[in-house]
Amino acid sequence: MSEFWLISAPGDKENLQALERMNTVTSKSNLSYNTKFAIPDFKVGTLDSLVGLSDELGKLDTFAESLIKRMAQSVVEVMEDAKGKVQENLLANGVDLTSFVTHFEWDMAKYPAKQPLPSVVDTLAKQLAQIETDLKSRTAAYNTLKTNLENLEKKSRGNLFTRTLSDIVSREDFVLDSEYLVTLLVIVPKPNYAQWQKTYESLSDMVVPRSTKLITEDKEGGLFTVTLFRKVIDDFKTKARENKFTVREFYYDETEIKREREEMTRLLSDKKQQYGPLLRWLKVNFSEAFIAWVHIKALRVFVESVLRYGLPVNFQAVLLQPHKKSSTKRLREVLNSVFRHLDEVAAASILDASVDIPGLQLSNQDYFPYVCFRIDLSLLD
Repeated sequence: MSEFWLISAPGDKENLQALERMNTVTSKSNLSYNTKFAIPDFKVGTLDSLVGLSDELGKLDTFAESLIKRMAQSVVEVMEDAKGKVQENLLANGVDLTSFVTHFEWDMAKYPAKQPLPSVVDTLAKQLAQIETDLKSRTAAYNTLKTNLENLEKKSRGNLFTRTLSDIVSREDFVLDSEYLVTLLVIVPKPNYAQWQKTYESLSDMVVPRSTKLITEDKEGGLFTVTLFRKVIDDFKTKARENKFTVREFYYDETEIKREREEMTRLLSDKKQQYGPLLRWLKVNFSEAFIAWVHIKALRVFVESVLRYGLPVNFQAVLLQPHKKSSTKRLREVLNSVFRHLDEVAAASILDASVDIPGLQLSNQDYFPYVCFRIDLSLLD
């Protein structure tokens, strides 16, 4: 499972024995894989400041989770046809996310533990805010480019009624620079090809005989040329419509056709140039954001453990990785049973099998006898 439970219990003899019992039960029952989770000794400050930090960290946790989810989605969107390789690019410090979480070590260089806790939290908040700002600007520029390119490509993929014709027709298909003659493009349904050949010269006066030519066709019909005098264009269009032939509004303009082709070439080139740098930026900053997120989880465990268990600071944090989704309910029951002495009332209400507690899930809002937070990597799948 790509889900972890980060819990803590007081570090006195009774609770260390409780942790041993938990390890024994979960191991024998194959419920989870458990490892110690190292958290530095931070400067505690006042309990009032910890209460404020608890609320701030909760919001920062939610923000960080949302940010890395958006960054993962951006990697998916940028990689397009190579989506199967997305997970190879969602790493933290060069290793897969599960390995990073299970081997977590506090980064003293980035987030010095000797600094006051509010300063550490502020550093994390500013780092994530800057990443989000850059993410918005970089992806907005790339997405605008991608959208413009997709719109041009859509024009070349539609049917004969809607698609651009600049990549289909050529100068040789038209009578150009004539004061009197003009070449029109007509869409003829496939079943009506024979009828078109028999009747197009008589649809109006002044149609040039034998001037029609099939340029291209799709599943529904074909695109034909026909040359006639300019003065009968309206009459020809009316008669053509009555016979289920559609005159496509198009006049050959080499300048416009050249502009369209150059625009497509430019957009393709710009997208290719931006692809590599953007993907590299996403990889690097996804790693940074994810690392920051796990540090925030560690800070939350520290702050909540001090608030829950009191001073002096003495608790043990443990990382649990449930083996199966189906075993999470049983794992909760084991934990609540082992640590029920920390809060008899809360444990009793959760353990009462006759009570169906709506929405009981392991989340940041649930109350347990022990401190508990979830690190859910499935949101990045």
